[in-house]
Parts: sequence; C-alpha cells; structure tokens
Amino acid sequence: MATRTEGKKKRVVSGMRPTGRLHIGHYFGALQNWVRLQNDPSYECFYFIADWHALTSDYADTSAIAQNTIEIMTDYLASGLDPKKSVIFQQSSVPEHAELHLLLSMVTPLGWLERVPTYKEALENIKDRDLHNYGFLGYPVLQCADIVIYSSPDIVGLLVPTGEDQVSHVETSREIVRRFNAFYGLEIDMAGIDKDRKAAEFIGGMLPKLAGEDYELFQEAWRRNIREAAHEAGVTNFLKKVEAHGKYFNYTDTLVEPDSMLTKTPKIPGLDGRKMSKSYGNTITLSEGDAEIRAKTKVMVTDPARKRRSDPGNPDICPVYDWHKLFSTRETLEWAAQGCRTAGIGCIECKAKMADHLIEWITPVRERRVEYEKHPKRVLEILEDGSKRARRVAQGTMERVREAVFSWDKKRKEIDGSVGTAKA
Repeated sequence: MATRTEGKKKRVVSGMRPTGRLHIGHYFGALQNWVRLQNDPSYECFYFIADWHALTSDYADTSAIAQNTIEIMTDYLASGLDPKKSVIFQQSSVPEHAELHLLLSMVTPLGWLERVPTYKEALENIKDRDLHNYGFLGYPVLQCADIVIYSSPDIVGLLVPTGEDQVSHVETSREIVRRFNAFYGLEIDMAGIDKDRKAAEFIGGMLPKLAGEDYELFQEAWRRNIREAAHEAGVTNFLKKVEAHGKYFNYTDTLVEPDSMLTKTPKIPGLDGRKMSKSYGNTITLSEGDAEIRAKTKVMVTDPARKRRSDPGNPDICPVYDWHKLFSTRETLEWAAQGCRTAGIGCIECKAKMADHLIEWITPVRERRVEYEKHPKRVLEILEDGSKRARRVAQGTMERVREAVFSWDKKRKEIDGSVGTAKA
C-alpha cells in the first residue's frame, strides 16, 4: 500500500557567508558532510552563499563581497559539491528570501531577537564595527527565511546540518515558524461559529483574554485572541481542546518547521591551538601551497609539557595529533602517539610527517580548484544556474505564503463570483 510520504525526500538547507577562501576547518566542519548528503538519494540538498548575511556586519565596506562569493563558490566545487546533485546558489539572487524575511519579521517579537546568545556575545566582544542596527538584530529572522523558503508539501522534512552549538539557532527558526503558522495557517469558520452559540461560548470561555466577556466582544477580537491562544498552547494542543467544535477549524502548515540534523564533526584546532578562524590568522586554506603548508605547520603549538626534545608528551592534548587523526594513516597515528608519549620522536619530526599527509590529502582538492580558477566565467554560470533553480522553488513557497497571509486568490474568486451573479 502506498503511503503519503512514499517517494518524497528530505530537504537539506545550509550556507556560508562569503568571507573569502575556505580553509580546512570549513571542509571538515561542513563541506565534507554536505558532499556526503548530496550523494545520498534520500536527500535533496540546497547549499547557498549568504551574501546578504555578510552585510549584517560588513555593511560599511562591500567591495570584497563579489570576489569572495566567487572564491567560496570555487571552493564549494573543488571540495566536491556537484551542481548535478545539489542546488548551489547565491542568496541575493533569490529575492523571495527578502520578501519572506519581511513577513516573518512582522510576527517575530523583539524580545526573541534580543535574547539570542550570539547577539549578546557579539555586541560585547566585537568593538571594531558598529553592530547596533536592525540588520544584525534581525539576523535570525533572515536566517529563518533562508531555510523555510524551501518548505514544500512535497518533502518529508526540512533539515539543517548543525553542531551542538548551533541547535539554538534552528530552535529560534522553529519558534518563528510556529508563530507564523498559528496566525496564517489556522482557518476559522467564523460564520459557522456565529450560528453556533454553544461553540462561541465554549471557545470564548477557554480564551483567558475573553473569559467572562460578552459574545459581541468575542466577535470583535476572535482573530487576535484565538490565534494567540493557538500559538501559546501549540496549534495541535489547541485543536484538541476545541475538538468538539473542530468542524469550525482547519489547519495547514504554510511553512515547514525545520529540524536540526546533528552532525559529529572532528576536532580541528587552529595552528595556535585556538578555534580555527580567519580572524585569528591560524588557518590552512584549501588553496594553500606545499611550501606554505610546511612553513605554517612547522610553528604549530604542541603539548606544552614537551619543553625539551627528551620530554615525553600527551598526544591527546596536542593540536598536531588532532590533525594527524584527520590526514594520517593508522600506522602514522600509532607512530606519532607512541613517539610522543616516550619522547621517541621530536615535535618537529611529528609536524613534518603530519604535513606530508596533509599535502597528500589537499593536493587533489587544490588541483580541482586551480582548474576552476582558470575558468571563472564557468564558475559564475554554475552559480547563476543554481540560483535560477532555487528561485523556482522559492517562488512556489511565496505563492502559498502570500495567499495564507492576504487571501487574494480567495478574494478574487469572491469578486468574480459576485460579478457573475450580477450579470445573470
């Protein structure tokens, strides 16, 4: 027997800001998993370059965004993202993201945005840029729009690959979608309730803001209060409470609530032992040359206990060994761990061996990148084609959203019907 979900796929959505060439932290933190998902036939993948998001903090100087967009697209392709298997696109080439962002912002309470942990942290820690603007405060709303614009009744789930530290971002999107759906996905047959005094009294009595008030007041305030009650209780719970009068309610998920797809990512510290970040200058880019790799890895921090060559160390707390686990063979791993614990090898020797394996791993990625660098027009064409594909999906979502919010199709049918009756 066929099921309603048979043949449907889960849709994956994720993106990165265009801040320049990507590094190995980006690869192991995201790209490796993106490639795996695109090769799984149960998923439909949408990967984008979030150039509008770059404006939230870098609005004062946009001169590098265009080139950085090409750089990141080149790295996407060199890392294995395939335009035949994934929809790879540019955020600003799909204006429906902005339209949905506007509509979502209308129902998102200001307090929700002010309590986002990353917003508070950024205001406290970033001093070289003025972040006291709506764009930065409203970042989570645009992020939500970026994801749920790819909602569809033809999928069985909308997934965002995340680490543990990013789950709260997706949960904020889920809250925004729930609130939006409560306002615009819940249809109420007020004409029917108006004729059913028991239903009106029951529904009015269960709403705290209407308890004890006259039925006439309920008539005036039903939209706001019923929808607020549905949001506060959860639409499913609300419909259970009014089950005896359920014929007056119809609910459709206008937008799909996204889910986090928790992804285990390997530990990959920067050259200095801190989190790998361009702002710290502690990265190895995917386009790095052999000489640069050897020079940078030669000065990597190691276990601080190894002050002298003869001092034994602990590979489990050494950033170099973390990199060995990513790039080296099992034999080299055993050699490095044993040699570190017994002081049988020195840190310089250990770093050099790790660099050998890193260069072996990065060479094919770098070679693919060089080929794409020779043909920037082709890179741009792939990006533009992906953006057109993404926009077709986004336009379908916005047609459903506009109708849910404004009911123009319904209104036009009413007008056409009344005109036809008048002519008859």
